Amino acid sequence: MIKISSLLGNTQHLDGGAMFGHVPKALWSNWLQPDDNNCVRLECRALLIEDDNKRILLETGIGAFFSPELKKRYGVSPEHHVLLDSLQNLGLTHKDIDVVILSHLHFDHAGGLLTGYQEGHKSSLLFPNARYLLSLEAFIRAKAPHLRDKASFIPELTALLDASGRMELIEGNHSAALGAKYTFHFSHGHTPGLMLTEISTEQGPLIFAADLIPGVAWLHSPITMGYDRFPEQVVDEKESLLEYIVENEGRLFYTHDPKITLSKVVRDEKGRFSASELLNEVTRIE
Repeated sequence: MIKISSLLGNTQHLDGGAMFGHVPKALWSNWLQPDDNNCVRLECRALLIEDDNKRILLETGIGAFFSPELKKRYGVSPEHHVLLDSLQNLGLTHKDIDVVILSHLHFDHAGGLLTGYQEGHKSSLLFPNARYLLSLEAFIRAKAPHLRDKASFIPELTALLDASGRMELIEGNHSAALGAKYTFHFSHGHTPGLMLTEISTEQGPLIFAADLIPGVAWLHSPITMGYDRFPEQVVDEKESLLEYIVENEGRLFYTHDPKITLSKVVRDEKGRFSASELLNEVTRIE
């Protein structure tokens, strides 16, 4: 029996046009309300799994490592590390986590690995007792990013992870640390080696959708982000994953949706996907 909890992290505000790619504002503003700067509010939500005596954290959100200048640029709030508060609300600290699974190393998914910003001090890694799991391809990309996505990575993070001696780079569909109950799907249209974790539960598969499907609005297959490397590949990868979810009556966990945390997926007679059985939060569901 496993217990599943959603954990809030710091929020960010990004340009709505960038989040919805080629979709005109007249449409996407019906899905997420922009502010005066055309930015939309996005959660950076994590998923905690308590499996027997093992605590597994899927992602760490954006955290609070940014300097004040960059916090303002990306609309990060509040100032402190919210994920640590969310863990504390469950009676836990970052030292209680045994495994951290990272879909990729963009700052809004991995920044929470780091201590909060202090002027004149370098950030250090949190979760000192955890193994860090990510795909080999994602790690390689973070070490040598393309000019187009260089700003999405934290330059010092790969060296810190490497030096920890607790990193497992995933190349297949399973992890030595987790076993067969956890399966990995891979996507490459958003960033090379994006790793989506599937958890086997009594209610069917649960997949952490990461940036392939950041929220409910992106369930509509043609919708992609301006941040995606290859939008057409993203569309194909989404179609494949969503067909799998529908066929297996699974659920998706959304890291960036400002309202919806978890849902099932249905497909209508025209082949369009949409969310059903929506949950705003997940509080230790067994």
